[in-house]
Amino acid sequence: MTPTPGPAPSLRFGYGTNGLTDLRLDDALSLLADLGYDGVGLTLDHMHLDPLAPDLPGRVSRLAHRLDTLGLDVTVETGARYVLDPRRKHGPSLLDPDPGARARRADLLIRAVGIAADLGAHAVHCFSGVPPHGVDPDTAWKRLAASLTPVLEAAATAGIPLAVEPEPGHLLATLADFHHLRRLLGDPAPFGLTLDIGHCQCLEPLPPADCVRAAAPWLRHVQIEDMRRGVHEHLPFGDGEIDFPPVLAALAATGYRGLTVVELPRHSHAGPHHAERSLPFLRAAAAATATAAAGPTPAPHPGEPSAIPEGSTS
Repeated sequence: MTPTPGPAPSLRFGYGTNGLTDLRLDDALSLLADLGYDGVGLTLDHMHLDPLAPDLPGRVSRLAHRLDTLGLDVTVETGARYVLDPRRKHGPSLLDPDPGARARRADLLIRAVGIAADLGAHAVHCFSGVPPHGVDPDTAWKRLAASLTPVLEAAATAGIPLAVEPEPGHLLATLADFHHLRRLLGDPAPFGLTLDIGHCQCLEPLPPADCVRAAAPWLRHVQIEDMRRGVHEHLPFGDGEIDFPPVLAALAATGYRGLTVVELPRHSHAGPHHAERSLPFLRAAAAATATAAAGPTPAPHPGEPSAIPEGSTS
């Protein structure tokens, strides 16, 4: 195989275990290390690291040792579809009408913060959930803020950023929604952003590279895949509409030092193939703009998008 150009020094690539669910976790980690990835986006679920199964501390300790042996960094992701409820996708959410159900989701996130601290992870990723039918927006936002408050307290104690992801179809769907919640919470120190590059292409009014610059001050985690405008479908690189060199140049220019994690959760049946294909693609796209990224660093645009269309659901 012809060697591919290396990435710009500030860009570090990972692959999400939600796209490798047909592999045992140790096999998935070995694969990513062998392919040359810098890290992994670890989804807490029953297929890999089950956050609710017995002997969690022992399993986390063994995983931390394995990650260290393989030289892989990690971000903890919490987007497993049925980790809390075998009948409801992503249920219960932080917006559930039942306070006890909301607390179950918050408790899972607090547990994720503890796991992240023990693994030395860069951040814990989460999202808001879909607004329940018949709940007015003001009530939904208040529920979300109240549900996240104990999670943010745990994150502050552990020194782990909580990186909330705007997700199409969710209450918090856009960058503008992220800023709305940030203001509601009083802009707490642990509160940050997961930016999904495909979601920017899907529904933000700004091009993805401009989204990166606008999001830079709050950026704690990045997910990446291809996507088409108006269609929330995670696609392998080259199957969508995104021009990746400008996006990666913008990301490098921000000084972001976390992982940029490939997210292809519906392609797990061919996960090893896509993992092998994705890293050379990203390295080549980063190398295409390495000279520009190494030049004068533009100041991140701290503005907030003012007009965001409603996102589509997956």
